[in-house]
Amino acid sequence: MTVQPVPSLMVPDLLAGLMLRVQHGDRAAFAELVRALEGPGLRLADRTLGDRAAAEDVVQVALSRLWTMAERFDASRGSVSAWYRRMVVNLCLDRKRATRPMQAIDTVAEMASPDPGPEEDAIAGDMRTRLAAAMETLAPRQRAALAMFHGDGLTMAEIAVALETTPKAVEGLLGRARMELKSLLAPMINEKDL
Repeated sequence: MTVQPVPSLMVPDLLAGLMLRVQHGDRAAFAELVRALEGPGLRLADRTLGDRAAAEDVVQVALSRLWTMAERFDASRGSVSAWYRRMVVNLCLDRKRATRPMQAIDTVAEMASPDPGPEEDAIAGDMRTRLAAAMETLAPRQRAALAMFHGDGLTMAEIAVALETTPKAVEGLLGRARMELKSLLAPMINEKDL
């Protein structure tokens, strides 16, 4: 039976020893760490990003950080390879967040605009006009409560202070106003569904 040599990545004590030497500025130890970690890091980054060039960039940054941040490594918190993998993964995630998905120019040219078309604009304008007319028929306190709640985003307690009433009374004002608007706008909504 032939015994296969164990890669240095699989021997945590060896990597921890190398890292201890790196923490003291040993460039030869760092070169050995690079040889042990570069390949697995590149495979991880390539699988994560799906882009070999980007994966190589990530690995270079991670290895650079391994050298510059060596003093932060704490063997009691985990292995060197786990610390390095975490660096690679974080860099990959940062890179993914920073890049927006791109579409081919041919696809973009054929895409419909997400903006509303003339018909939708006309319907929305008509709805705003009818809503404004319906709002005019409400009692002034109901109109004010609706404007403060939906327009300004105030709470019922804040509206109660402004209207010199209680939050419960504001709740009633809003409820009655909504019911009245619903009944006034119901014919328009039914027409739109036809």
